[in-house]
Amino acid sequence: MNWILKLLPEDKRTLLELAIRITASLDTARERKAVAEYGTEMLKDGKVTVGEWAKFGSKLGILTGKH
Repeated sequence: MNWILKLLPEDKRTLLELAIRITASLDTARERKAVAEYGTEMLKDGKVTVGEWAKFGSKLGILTGKH
């Protein structure tokens, strides 16, 4: 996949690498799907509330101490 990343503009590549690193702690395809679905829904209206960020962080394991 690294060669594909090199074809992307730098700003897009950086964002994709960030997304990959953020989701790397998720163990299962089910967890990854839940995070992707929630993140997409959270961003639909173009605004993200503090509560939505907190729920997103929980799904990523950030607020639960999951490694």
